Amino acid sequence: MTAASRRRAPWAAVLALLVTAGCGGRDDPHTLRLWAMGSEGEVVAGLVPAFEAAHPGLHVDVQRIPWSAAHEKLLTAWVGGAMPDVLQVGNTWIPELVVLGALEPLDGRLAAADRADLFPGVLDTNVVDGRTWGVPWYVDTRVLFYRADLFAAAGHAGAPATWDGLADALAAVKARGGADRWPILLPLTEWQPLVVMALARGATLLRDDDTRGDFRSPAFRAALAFYVDLFRRGLAPLGGAATSANLYQDFARGDVAAVLTGPWNLGEFARRLPAAVQPSWATAPLPAAGAAPPPGPSLAGGSSLVVVRGSPRAEVAWQLVAYLTASPQVLRLHALTGDLPARRSAWADPALADDPRVAAFHVQLQSVRATPKIPEWERIAAKVSQYAEAAVRDEMTIDAALAALDADVDGILAKRRWLRDADAGHER
Repeated sequence: MTAASRRRAPWAAVLALLVTAGCGGRDDPHTLRLWAMGSEGEVVAGLVPAFEAAHPGLHVDVQRIPWSAAHEKLLTAWVGGAMPDVLQVGNTWIPELVVLGALEPLDGRLAAADRADLFPGVLDTNVVDGRTWGVPWYVDTRVLFYRADLFAAAGHAGAPATWDGLADALAAVKARGGADRWPILLPLTEWQPLVVMALARGATLLRDDDTRGDFRSPAFRAALAFYVDLFRRGLAPLGGAATSANLYQDFARGDVAAVLTGPWNLGEFARRLPAAVQPSWATAPLPAAGAAPPPGPSLAGGSSLVVVRGSPRAEVAWQLVAYLTASPQVLRLHALTGDLPARRSAWADPALADDPRVAAFHVQLQSVRATPKIPEWERIAAKVSQYAEAAVRDEMTIDAALAALDADVDGILAKRRWLRDADAGHER
């Protein structure tokens, strides 16, 4: 048994008893239960009839779960033994579900050819403790959305390949636009822009086997200094959640010329921007840092499908996962929702290959990284936003903010250090 397995064992033992006590609702051999989230939950029922036809007598019961309620419902259902057979999860939730022992490992089921057809950085979000726990269903990541006409008028044809080059381009756009315009929108409630700037510089975020913060590293400090400087130079507006409330109007007017956002905004920009502006916006992969070749890294996001541990229909549950994550179904999902396929082979389809704005995502998805694969990451990410904002607002110096961030993160991860040290003592 590995050290990581021992850390999970007490949780798994307790929860297994709870599952055994409450699994009566999962005994119908003719019903396979699938929980899907958000817009995918609205359309996935239309994808399963062919699967049911290939499995006579089997019914796939699809339940839609709002994203806002999904996390709490999953934990409650797991403890109460009321989980489905197949589950859609955000990729960042997988480490927590692995710690709880809630997922069936899929290493023996996912063929090498299937692995090769998935974007490596996205597949990596499903790998925890060296084992694969889910199959990516759709992917998302952040790229640069920008007003190509405003960049061109400021002397920059296309998006710069480096972060320093982007800062220069933003300054040129600012010089032409005036004091009331902000070349780039960086909402202070979002931690992702700062983190991708740091990853581009080689930051690791955590250290010591993910048991301590590494935010005072030279790479992360350089990223925070660059980030703060964008605000100090008037290139990004100071603001919180309300900053992006009028993103589409501000982008259409040219008050905002660039934003780091994801594929969910491809459709929104196409719908919300006026016809006169439609030819003027473009997308580009994220810049690199220094002499590194572009693109720089972005974050691996999206959703995966998993098989719940203890499902009495694990074999057919896996078959449903394989069916829904195959190229024909992920292309249908794209047509219905705009979700980008996790299958690389699906990107040869003209609906994707012939769209120049989607092309930036295809390039970027070759260079995406998982956030630290620990259950505590979302709490840590909130601390990143908190202290970055303090530095931007000049409430703390950069070094003081990073020292406080590391201290808070070390506190959040104290139990992980205790478990690691206990495991080390046990092995001795």
